[in-house]
Amino acid sequence: MSLSNIHFGKMLKGDRAVWMIFFFLCCVSIIEVYSASSRMTFVSGNHWGPLVNQVVFLTGAFFIVLVLHYVPCSKLNWIAPFFLPLSMILLLFTTFGSSGSLNGTHRWTQILGVSLQPSELVKGGMVFWTALILARTQMVRRLDNGKIISGAVKGPTPARPFWYIVIPLTLCCLIIFKDNVSTAVMLFTVIFIMMVIGKIYWVYLLKLVGLLAVVGGICLFAVMSLPDDVISKVPLLDRTLTVKHRIERFGEEKAAFGSEEWKKQQLDDKNSQSTYAKVAIANSNGIGLWFGNSVQRDFLQHAESDFIYAIIIEESGVIGAFIVMVLYLFLFMRTGKIAQKCRKFFPAYLVIGLGLMMTLQALVNMAVAVGAIPVTGQTLPFISRGGTSIIVTSFYFAVILSVSRYADAAQLADKPVETSEEGETMEYASEGNMS
Repeated sequence: MSLSNIHFGKMLKGDRAVWMIFFFLCCVSIIEVYSASSRMTFVSGNHWGPLVNQVVFLTGAFFIVLVLHYVPCSKLNWIAPFFLPLSMILLLFTTFGSSGSLNGTHRWTQILGVSLQPSELVKGGMVFWTALILARTQMVRRLDNGKIISGAVKGPTPARPFWYIVIPLTLCCLIIFKDNVSTAVMLFTVIFIMMVIGKIYWVYLLKLVGLLAVVGGICLFAVMSLPDDVISKVPLLDRTLTVKHRIERFGEEKAAFGSEEWKKQQLDDKNSQSTYAKVAIANSNGIGLWFGNSVQRDFLQHAESDFIYAIIIEESGVIGAFIVMVLYLFLFMRTGKIAQKCRKFFPAYLVIGLGLMMTLQALVNMAVAVGAIPVTGQTLPFISRGGTSIIVTSFYFAVILSVSRYADAAQLADKPVETSEEGETMEYASEGNMS
């Protein structure tokens, strides 16, 4: 067969809208990383280095999606029992066993010369695990009118799915919290929403929220009240002072906004990122300076990663910023549509969790760039410069496309629902929806 007989479009299976979002994000990433990397190119002296690295990662991401989206989604439930434990072991090694650090944290590790961020793997592993537990503990009832309703099992063991999810989630969040508070909070939020969607018994969810509110409130009050030198002596809380200072600066900026003191404040290392990001947004004048004409990219630290959305606004204005935001929101909407087509619970919960993870991270990054929340260090998925994040996100896309491809195929054909004595489904089907 000659290459001329190969139709590229026919190789791309699954949801076409998801593929379009994937390619749009790739294009935005290449343009904006090239534009926002001026500080890096000045320091390294390699003008094309950041762009070449990003293109290489995005090309690798495309082939990962192209290959893995052919894997039947019925095989994905075998990944969950292994994915989460292995990623947690790698996270533990990086956090407590690694001797090297970056910016005072132990977020990265080297494997065969490749830098990896294990917390990114743990996020995906936890979503897989949660989807598996929710799927295997669903109770299905057929009403007299033929409608099917489902929910987490409430029979003799109503707490079992809750604890199966919360225990590993707590361990993951506590380990991640040491070096990356925002990622731990975001992971907990995504899994909690998945438990709500999965109809975990609401009493347990309310107790969990109440416990976190009390414990979190006490810890926050203690951190904000204690002197810095006391907090610095507490072991395993390396990032606590950083989080405290970010919250304090954010509160002070909002309280003093527009005042004479605010107008006279000096630019320093503590407020430079948020200040330059605001200047970049103001420079756009709503219409943008056009691609490649950013001014603040030369001053804004991490312009190619954490604050790339500010550069997008500066160069493409409100319209460009709106389009990028809509891409992520539309991706989440498509994952919801794909979940509704699924006839099994596991792929339905899985695509919702992955879509929610990417969308929430994108919204957090955007909120930081426009000054709506304190600085978190979260990147813009698939747009910001990075290796681990791009590869992991490409795996998310591959899974979503795999599920969409097989949602209406024979592999997900209707099957009779078998129930055990405890009312749990052995063949967890959902008749095309999850309601």
